Amino acid sequence: MEAYQYKAIDERGRIHNGQVDAANIADLEMRLNKLSLDLINYKEVTSSAKSVSGAGIKRRDLITFCFHFEQTSRAGVPVLESLQDLRDSSDNPRMAEVTNAMIEAIEGGKTLAEAMSEFENVFGKIFTNLVRAGEQSGEISKVFEELGASLKWQDEQAALTKKLLTYPAFVGTVVGGVVFFLMTYLVPELLRFVRTMGQELPMHTKALIVVSNIFVNYWYVLLLIPVFIWLGIVIGIKTSPAFHLKYDELKLRIPVIGPILKKIILTRLCSFFAIMYSSGITIIECIRTGEEIAGNKFIQKAMHEVGQQISDGTTLSDSFDKVGMFPPLVLRMIRVGESTGALETALSNISYFYTRDVKESIERLQSMIEPAMTIVLGSIIAWVMFSVLGPIYDLITKVKI
Repeated sequence: MEAYQYKAIDERGRIHNGQVDAANIADLEMRLNKLSLDLINYKEVTSSAKSVSGAGIKRRDLITFCFHFEQTSRAGVPVLESLQDLRDSSDNPRMAEVTNAMIEAIEGGKTLAEAMSEFENVFGKIFTNLVRAGEQSGEISKVFEELGASLKWQDEQAALTKKLLTYPAFVGTVVGGVVFFLMTYLVPELLRFVRTMGQELPMHTKALIVVSNIFVNYWYVLLLIPVFIWLGIVIGIKTSPAFHLKYDELKLRIPVIGPILKKIILTRLCSFFAIMYSSGITIIECIRTGEEIAGNKFIQKAMHEVGQQISDGTTLSDSFDKVGMFPPLVLRMIRVGESTGALETALSNISYFYTRDVKESIERLQSMIEPAMTIVLGSIIAWVMFSVLGPIYDLITKVKI
């Protein structure tokens, strides 16, 4: 699509100037004819959609977008007027730019979904396909209602995922910093006095001396090891699909955290599957979309296998069962949903169940992390104090009065 600035005349002889996106000149003339305009001349310009990046638009802006369109579509407000109101009331200049470009595209003859497809980095394929399905079925207000609810849910899930990963990382960093301080500064000062006592040191004190020397002499290596590990993982993910697949599989096998991450992904898949299926999108398309939104190569591979089996004539529940990765609860509810004709309801129930389960699991994990880190730090401090004070106590007991 290219943008054309045109000059045209209507049936009453009035001149109209404007801008529209078209594939070529013939397409431009056809679009103008739909508006009862005859082309006089034109000039090719930069597409407004290409000049608007859409960067800086957050999920909260999309939630507002969905809520606005849900209300205006229920009230029967035309799409153009709804977009104009949204553009004028938007607090985000980037969102206003995107909305303005969409207005120009619709004025040029595009549908709302087609205008949104010009900004795939903002709305995404799933969002656009659902809106297209809503336009075709006449249930656009329902689609925007479900999209808004889904975006709110995504916002909550993102916060839960961040909470799951941030808290252990923060506490681990604090404990690591304390241990680093003990081994590089405090322990060498204490051991300097212990060495002057001239007696045989116990094994736990010798071990402390070795560990402390490693921290003192090779501290830069200890700091660089996590950096190199992280760089190795990033490079491996970008250069090797097999490494990426194995890495994502191992993430799901991490004790305690792995099962929670898996539940978060399954919740996202079931939620989107329910919305798309209820909007009239076929099961195969739902599965293909599920591959894109999985966010994990291992689960994406499983969804691809499910899609292939469904294409071969296998039922949805049997396909999920043969993959062998999905929990019995998911299989049982999908099977019930298929037999009763209420698959979207079954998927929504799975999403609700796992959402609640994830919240409870994260709360339990947080309640476990703090005492666990306290025990680890306390054990290290006890080891240091026992290794330093033990030889001093032995020396005192040998002194004869």
